[in-house]
Amino acid sequence: MIGSAMLIFSIMIVKAGFRFGIPSLLVFLAAGMFMGVDGLGISFSNYSTAQFIGIMSLSIILFSGGVDTSFSDIKPVLLPGVVLATFGVMLTAAFTGVFIWIVASWFGLSFTLPQSLLLASVMSSTDSASVFALLRSKGLALKENLRPLLELESGSNDPMAFLLAMATIAYINVGELSYEGIANFGIQIAVGVLVGVVAAKIIVWVVNHINLSNQSLYSVFIFACVLFVYSVTDALRGNGYLAVYLAGLVVGNSRMIHKRNITRFFEDFTWLWQIVMFLTLGLLVNPKELLPVAGMGLAVGAFMIIFGRPLSVILCLAPFRKFSRNAVNYVSWVGLRGAVPIVFATYLLTYEVEQAQTMFNIVFFITILSLVVQGMTVPAMARILGVDDKTPPDATAFGVELPEEIKSAMAEIEVTPEILAAGDTLSSFKLPEHTLVMMVRRGTSFFIPKGGTKLAAGDKLLVISDKDEDLKSAFEKMGVTQYMWDRRA
Repeated sequence: MIGSAMLIFSIMIVKAGFRFGIPSLLVFLAAGMFMGVDGLGISFSNYSTAQFIGIMSLSIILFSGGVDTSFSDIKPVLLPGVVLATFGVMLTAAFTGVFIWIVASWFGLSFTLPQSLLLASVMSSTDSASVFALLRSKGLALKENLRPLLELESGSNDPMAFLLAMATIAYINVGELSYEGIANFGIQIAVGVLVGVVAAKIIVWVVNHINLSNQSLYSVFIFACVLFVYSVTDALRGNGYLAVYLAGLVVGNSRMIHKRNITRFFEDFTWLWQIVMFLTLGLLVNPKELLPVAGMGLAVGAFMIIFGRPLSVILCLAPFRKFSRNAVNYVSWVGLRGAVPIVFATYLLTYEVEQAQTMFNIVFFITILSLVVQGMTVPAMARILGVDDKTPPDATAFGVELPEEIKSAMAEIEVTPEILAAGDTLSSFKLPEHTLVMMVRRGTSFFIPKGGTKLAAGDKLLVISDKDEDLKSAFEKMGVTQYMWDRRA
């Protein structure tokens, strides 16, 4: 009863938060805090359970993010994305760790250098849940391939932050950095990549051949596979987060039956897990315990936003001349902290690191600060820096998708005065054989056209053909320069 009431309450207040531009994830986090010990009095302090919920949630979120990412989108930004996800995380951890070590005594805290680096490592990665949710829920389209770059970075940088944190914990507990720890880093990456890719290939083959009687079972089957992939990877000493993200990437870019239904299932299911995760993490903290670390949290959070993250991004993207200065600045700004740092911070408590509770509270405070300052300004900053795209590539006028089994290409175009120069009827369009204009959208009305149908500027046309080459050829003859493909095509 309590759990269902929390879900209902959280979803109801999201509407109010959206009206004021507050990120929904921040609303869920605040709802959990409101219902906790210092609010309505729900007591929850089981860090192991919170960690378990966080692992499951992040697995679903990362897999879903991979499914919704096209290889063609990330290919141009693959190398800079990988650099940000690895060296960017290490640089952010190094810069922030040194800063924490220097200023900790100013706020009455005594962190050693290893402890400072540990705290910085926990916060060094951008949060995949926050980045995916903000960019997609806002329908934000960005120039210079920034959206796939940000999603690739946030989806693949958690392993590096996790490995840095685990290595630092081992150093603090043992007193030295062993060669085994360095070798373990390579093992985790290699096993994560191998299991993720191989598992995805197996999943796709099984889905295409299993022939289940109910379509809904395919989605449930893949959900179970996601958790299995994480668990197997972790048991083999690999990085489960990397494995599930790569598995989602491969599955999402493979031909698979019922793919449309599976994708929609994970889009909805991801929201459930995000809500559960942020509510749980909100319950875990006592707001009163955040006040003593507020000064330290503000100082470290401000440093990460203004210096640590931007300096790391500038150094990592310096070799890639194709990004403008404003694009680099925007990537620096979208260094969101969220659920991932909090989940990683629970490891400090379960491993009983000295001053773990203080570190956890600092991480939580900085997460709230990041979601408020950066999360609420993601769209506005895109407009200020001029990197927002006025023609979102994912916006569709018809909402029609082709099943994977249909080997046809589909596109949407907008009628312009230039297109109408050769004639304003559909029959005047020089379309190749086996190419049809299936539907026209005019304002809010839809209708099926005939050869004599007169078209007007601003009409949206849904065009289908046996071959995408035929569509491209037809568009060139008609003078169409911008069109939107079915993602499968």
